[in-house]
Amino acid sequence: MGDVAKDLTSGTVGGAAQLIVGHPFDTIKVKLQSQPAPLPGQPPKYAGAMDAVKQTLAAEGPRGLYKGMGAPLATVAAFNAVLFTVRGQMEALLRSEPGAPLTVNQQVVCGAGAGVAVSFLACPTELIKCRLQAQSALAVSGSAGVAVKYGGPMDVARHVLRSEGGARGLFKGLVPTLAREVPGNAAMFGVYEAVKQYMAGGQDTSKLGRGSLIVAGGLAGASFWFSVYPTDVVKSVIQVDDYKNPKYTGSINAFKRILASEGVKGLYKGFGPAMARSVPANAACFLAYEVTRSSLG
Repeated sequence: MGDVAKDLTSGTVGGAAQLIVGHPFDTIKVKLQSQPAPLPGQPPKYAGAMDAVKQTLAAEGPRGLYKGMGAPLATVAAFNAVLFTVRGQMEALLRSEPGAPLTVNQQVVCGAGAGVAVSFLACPTELIKCRLQAQSALAVSGSAGVAVKYGGPMDVARHVLRSEGGARGLFKGLVPTLAREVPGNAAMFGVYEAVKQYMAGGQDTSKLGRGSLIVAGGLAGASFWFSVYPTDVVKSVIQVDDYKNPKYTGSINAFKRILASEGVKGLYKGFGPAMARSVPANAACFLAYEVTRSSLG
């Protein structure tokens, strides 16, 4: 099996592990991000992450925490295959000779390149996922944007294609998606390599155990969200914004309006569950990737 096929297979397994572990956290993150700002003197729909979990379980049961997973599950193979394969091909280009270890800075470059590639898959997938996750939170505001109740991922896609400008509508939020994925993946793969090399005491990390890989993967995932979280908030509100009566004219406008109405705190709505998700989900992803890649030779 060639290196590309190995990266494709390993990336798919890693992505599946990441999704299963992390999706409930992601659901809560999006609900907190997309809930409307409360009227003066009124409390927000969710008081915090735990309140969002309790309300979701009460209203929808455990299945509510996995709402919107169909879209990322359907594309997880393609997404992670592209992410790890592009990273692998960039590693090959940057190596001075076959098998030579890369520096942390070189891994940062590989991560940024992989981030560009996956943005074009992430944008439509995240739009569908965010619409499904956010609709129950938005419904409370009586917003025109939730006049349509989505029955599932394909229903969202059909509605967007029919009523929101065709295929172009599925790429709403591409700019903030790129602004999240490029620096986010640069940071993630850079930190992953830096932590591995620190624990290995040098560039040869091939003998690290699974515990070390879990720690490196968890810290890498945390670095992704720590570096780009406000961008993710902007992406989420852009993607769930009403097409016919938009609240925001673009990413910069969304950023300014969130900052003006809610302050810096508004740019970090859902940060707690995002960070809580990133550590176990990315630890599972990197461990599954490394173990699968190693088993394939």
